[in-house]
Amino acid sequence: MKKEKGNLKERIFSYACILPGLLGVLAFFVVPFAIVVYYSTINNPILHEYVGLVNYKALLQNTAFKQATWNSAYFSLIAVPLSVILSIILALMLERKIPYKSALRTFFLSPLMVPTASVVIVWQVLFHNHGTINQIGEIFGFEGVDWIKSPHGQIIIIAMFLWKNLGYNMILFMSALAGVPKDILEVADLEGAGKLYQFFRIKLRYLSPTIVFVLILSIINSFKIFREVYLLTGDHPVSKMYMLQHFMNNTFKSLDYQKLSAAAVLFALVMIVVLAILLTTDRIFGKDLED
Repeated sequence: MKKEKGNLKERIFSYACILPGLLGVLAFFVVPFAIVVYYSTINNPILHEYVGLVNYKALLQNTAFKQATWNSAYFSLIAVPLSVILSIILALMLERKIPYKSALRTFFLSPLMVPTASVVIVWQVLFHNHGTINQIGEIFGFEGVDWIKSPHGQIIIIAMFLWKNLGYNMILFMSALAGVPKDILEVADLEGAGKLYQFFRIKLRYLSPTIVFVLILSIINSFKIFREVYLLTGDHPVSKMYMLQHFMNNTFKSLDYQKLSAAAVLFALVMIVVLAILLTTDRIFGKDLED
């Protein structure tokens, strides 16, 4: 009886601790999302007539939405894998005994301390029509290009994304590499296993949870690139730089809540599917390591 009363008190205390956070999630996430779903199925905020999937059909036929979705997907599919691969390479490099290791670590982490507006100013100075890159190119006979407004604009924001995020991801991978069991690596050395074999067959398997975490973090950060692109180009950039956040921001300004809500719901569904795939993959690799 005493044990049962003790367990009951522990449960009540646990629920009491969880309750404020649960109420916050309901108030600021679940309820607003339910309202967004509701707005995506009505004709307008005044009449509130149910129209089913009409808003979704109109959205999928919208040229601006298709352009923004393609640009955002293209950016994420290139920038996110690059950020993971390059971060692992940097972590492996700094794991070894090389000169100026601390200075290099500080150099790669320094972009985290730079405000977004300052980053944009630096990028404008470098890649403007009369910027530093064009001035250097003109010395060697190359014709100047307005990089930010050119079809190569995505390369500029991919470079900006990598510059800002590589350092943090690198630190995460360095921590994960420090957790790889040394005895397994020593046995592999004694058995004559090469460095590539050790990385792909041992280290990479222990890095899998961190890889999934960094992937999720990088996907989230890839959709935050709108701040930099907006400061560089404004509301209506060239077609290659028109991102999903531009579409949502412009739709909000035009007070087209139905279209905006439908886009938000579709985007949330896609993100849920992507995260479910990543977490399922992580669970499979985690069981493999436990066995």
